[in-house]
Parts: sequence; C-alpha cells; structure tokens
Amino acid sequence: MARKDALTGKGPLSGNRRSHALNATKRKWNLNLQKVKVMDDNGKVMTVKVSARTLRTLKKNEQIVG
Repeated sequence: MARKDALTGKGPLSGNRRSHALNATKRKWNLNLQKVKVMDDNGKVMTVKVSARTLRTLKKNEQIVG
C-alpha cells in the first residue's frame, strides 16, 4: 500500500533540501499516517491508514470507533 491517506487520497509532498551554499537536493515530506478503526455507513468497522490531520477531523465529527 502506498503512503497515502485512505480517506482523502493525500500523498507525500516533494521539494528541495537547501544547504547554506544553496545546493538543492530532492527530499520528500511524508504524511504522519496512523491506523484507525472507522465505521462505514452500513455499520461495518474497517481499519484504515489516515493522516494525523484527517484523524483530527474524524474525532471532531465523532466517526472514530473505540
């Protein structure tokens, strides 16, 4: 499974690492993925990987199981 948020589809961002001499080398910002049990519309509990930002939204909307 790719490093993607299962609900929003967001993936890692890319950019440059910059030294004091302004040398540029590629780098990647990965998501802070967490395993969470979520209940779907039918009442079925599923374990999905979501980002920490999505987890905050789920907790706010009270959609987390357990």
